Amino acid sequence: MNDPLRIALYQPDIAGNTGTILRFAACLGLGVDIIEPAGFPLSDKALRRAGMDYLEMADLTRHVDWHAFEVWRKARAARLVLLSTKATIVYTDFRFAAGDILLFGRESAGVPDTVHQAADARLTIPMQGPARSINVALSVAMVAGEAIRQLR
Repeated sequence: MNDPLRIALYQPDIAGNTGTILRFAACLGLGVDIIEPAGFPLSDKALRRAGMDYLEMADLTRHVDWHAFEVWRKARAARLVLLSTKATIVYTDFRFAAGDILLFGRESAGVPDTVHQAADARLTIPMQGPARSINVALSVAMVAGEAIRQLR
């Protein structure tokens, strides 16, 4: 059976953000998938500092690369929902479903076109004027919060 909701991080760059997301997910009972390679050792002290003792509670699955993640995801028949500044559908206008995997890109570069094309849906968080992006941990909290609200 699929989880109600999972968060996937594509090649995350910043240990502190990843630790914060793992802590957030552990508190809400959400699974987290890290698609490697990460831009830091996953045992990094900074990851533990942000995640604190919640890391042991986290439902973390590591995938050696994008292909391995896709094989795993397709075997689960899970819908992939990509968050991107390039998308046009606002996340609050989207109908989330149980089993969705919310995918967030690298802090430095987002995701490549092949990942965009693999997504079943592409969503954005609207921002004001010249703003480029919202911190990934905050983005995860906003979008996961809306998905949880809809699913409950």
